[in-house]
Amino acid sequence: MTRPAVKIVLCLAALLLAGCGSYNKLLKSKDKEQMYQAALAYFDEGKFDKTLQLLEEIGPDFQGTPREDTILFYTADAHFRTRDYTMSAAEFDDFRRRFGRSPFAEEAEYKYAMGFYYQVPPPSRDQTATYMAINNINEYLQRYPNSIKKQLCLLRLEELQNNLYDQSFINARTYYKIGRYKSAVVALKNALREYPETPHREEILYLTVKSSYELAANSIRSLQRDRYLDMMDSYYTFVSEYPESEYRKELDRMQRAAKAYIEKHQTITETTETE
Repeated sequence: MTRPAVKIVLCLAALLLAGCGSYNKLLKSKDKEQMYQAALAYFDEGKFDKTLQLLEEIGPDFQGTPREDTILFYTADAHFRTRDYTMSAAEFDDFRRRFGRSPFAEEAEYKYAMGFYYQVPPPSRDQTATYMAINNINEYLQRYPNSIKKQLCLLRLEELQNNLYDQSFINARTYYKIGRYKSAVVALKNALREYPETPHREEILYLTVKSSYELAANSIRSLQRDRYLDMMDSYYTFVSEYPESEYRKELDRMQRAAKAYIEKHQTITETTETE
């Protein structure tokens, strides 16, 4: 059914509802057409529970008819609007696979993707829903490149990508906070390798230097010199990118301490080799 036709049905249904008696009486009615129109009218009024009950009741009667896509779409949309995104995703997915030529197809694709967006958890938790949302929003934009929702979708994609940036940073920073400096160095470098454009880049480089310094300072003597040298490499990388950083003074102090240690033990090593 086209959208204009649905609007007409809604208007008719609103009139019918005024004189059709109680809702329970309607549920027991054998007039499937009246129940269909009432379901859409209830949807228009925001009474989604009643919509779902009526559509579930009449759904089998309209299978294989021109109204089958309308019933499935409004069922999925009613679940979507009541924030039952798991159910709506299953129904919108079914809809888009079966009714690709329906006038509701684009809206179904959009809400299918948005269902995953609304289920995205905080960055500290598993981000499977984030990846699903990104994939499905991109798929929607590929199918409907001229959609009026394009700019909104692009904003959503930016939010989702920032969620992944935040998660990567938080996970890496956690190792530093709990004193697992070797793991912190690896995790921080991996975070930059995976997301070099992250807005947390400066702080990641900063924590890489600090973690490297703490790792060297807390290592056994035989490992310290090489680890201070690694710390110096991280320091120079940071300074080259952020010479005016607010962290500069703190890292400069670490660099001087590391340099003094390296020079001292370089002298000791050379003296030992000469003797």
